[in-house]
Amino acid sequence: MYNLEGKVALVTGAGGEHGNGHAIATRLAREGADVILNDLRENPYADRRSDWGGLPDAVREIESLGRRAMGIVADITDSSQVDDMVLKAIEGFGHIDILVNNAAARHGPDIASVVDLEESAWDLMQRVNVKGTFLCSRAVAREMIRRGEGGKIIVISSLAGKRGLAERAAYCASKFALIGFTQSLALELAPHTINVNAICPGVVDTERMGYVAAVMAPQGMSPQEYTQQYASNIPLGRVAQASDVATMTAFLASSESDYLVGLAINVCGGSLMD
Repeated sequence: MYNLEGKVALVTGAGGEHGNGHAIATRLAREGADVILNDLRENPYADRRSDWGGLPDAVREIESLGRRAMGIVADITDSSQVDDMVLKAIEGFGHIDILVNNAAARHGPDIASVVDLEESAWDLMQRVNVKGTFLCSRAVAREMIRRGEGGKIIVISSLAGKRGLAERAAYCASKFALIGFTQSLALELAPHTINVNAICPGVVDTERMGYVAAVMAPQGMSPQEYTQQYASNIPLGRVAQASDVATMTAFLASSESDYLVGLAINVCGGSLMD
């Protein structure tokens, strides 16, 4: 266990029930942090059959753990909305010690060969995954520097940020960019005792996998079967769970990672070993 008592974390893309953001937010709360949860919509997966209500349910869950929580609906690709979100967080909680850049564009039209890839699909991936991370990091870093007590910024990249994949050029380009961004930001913020690192998950069993499987899976294969087929090629024999990503995030958010800067850490069950 890590001691995050007195820390405040902002986690983007945290409205899904089974997503990385929700798992990260609740794990940080269990470690003692108060949490601000963000998403583009109050319930980003309202189209799915579920009793899950999105951000309000996530807030209630964290409060049930004895921590303070706040849900903020904001478009991270809009600088004014990002700045307003950070202002609300500071007004409500006093400071931000941990930023987890988890939000990412939903898959769909971006899964295509480059010759068939629509410009709009390319732009969406870069706008959400890269620009959104930049805007949130810039806004929070300014506050961390002003406060002068250090902090942790964690970027959720991907194995697709280290290895190109056919028909995934838009996504890979965005995730490669995040690793470069992480390294540059890490060098800039290290003198302020702000640690910046990235996490590179492989396939994670979240709501997003359904959108990938809908395009990538052979006809007649269910998302579950597609995931199981993928898992057969992973040395540990399973795809990642959101809790695996949350575990690494909790470590990087804690004082145990104080001497780690600019890393891009694989969480992939051995799929990639570099």
